[in-house]
Amino acid sequence: MKVISLFCGSGGFDLGFIKAGHEIIWANDIDKDAIATYRKNIGNHVLCEDIKKVCATEAPNADVIIGGFPCEGFSIANIRRQTEDKRNKLYLELLRFIMEKKPKIFVAENVPGIKSIANGKVFEVILNDFSKIDYNVKYDILNAANYGTPQIRKRIIFLGIRKNLNIKIDFPPKPTHSENPDATLYTQNLKKWKIVNEAIGDLPEASENCGFFNHIGSKYKVKINNYVGNRATKGHKPSPTIMGRGGGTGGPIIIPHPKLHRRLTPRECARLQDFPDCFVFEGSISSQYRQIGNAVPVNLAYHIGKCLPN
Repeated sequence: MKVISLFCGSGGFDLGFIKAGHEIIWANDIDKDAIATYRKNIGNHVLCEDIKKVCATEAPNADVIIGGFPCEGFSIANIRRQTEDKRNKLYLELLRFIMEKKPKIFVAENVPGIKSIANGKVFEVILNDFSKIDYNVKYDILNAANYGTPQIRKRIIFLGIRKNLNIKIDFPPKPTHSENPDATLYTQNLKKWKIVNEAIGDLPEASENCGFFNHIGSKYKVKINNYVGNRATKGHKPSPTIMGRGGGTGGPIIIPHPKLHRRLTPRECARLQDFPDCFVFEGSISSQYRQIGNAVPVNLAYHIGKCLPN
């Protein structure tokens, strides 16, 4: 299917959909570094502009609209989140494009924390807004670790199908991995969760001449104090959520290496987000971390994309 991607960032969502057999024909984001990364790795079909200034007629018609609308205002990692946070209303821009382009299907992604803002009232408004524009809407909270990502990353996924179409989609996608496959009764042939050591254990020590792109990291020292970003990383488990601080609101949160001798490099974070080693991130090191942390894991996006007809 032909896809429009809003809030595309560096392209994790898009890369997964491409792997699933779809074609991204138009994309948009406001982050200049993320756009540079997108163009270098995915294509030139992307517009760098504030979505509020973009008319939907600038985009071609498409079968699907996808959008991981910015989550900083919603995330439980943002201890100052407010119902009035302007970024919380960016989903209205996604809604505007859906209403004007009328795709067959839309897929929206965000953090589960949106369900608890204002005792659930914000989530209720969002769900009602999506539902009242002639789309049947489903949603579920998916853990990327259950789809082959070496990271515990839970995201809420909205799937909308235009009501006048007879399209059947098996959603949510069936998991491929489990924390304990032997104890999982509802399906068979699940693999065990991928772990940090499996994902990054073969990488050499970080240096300029190591042979890997983006494998020079933060000089911020490791200090284990049980706060977010300062907890010991367990090599024999999936990593905690790789986070980014978008919109210039602060530096990224970078978890320690399992050996605790330094922070993870952008390349190591990228592997924990399923990006291939050939995928090069542009911008400063801080920007690279932010782009990676804000991305949808590629494997999760792939399995969502596989639910949709091609």
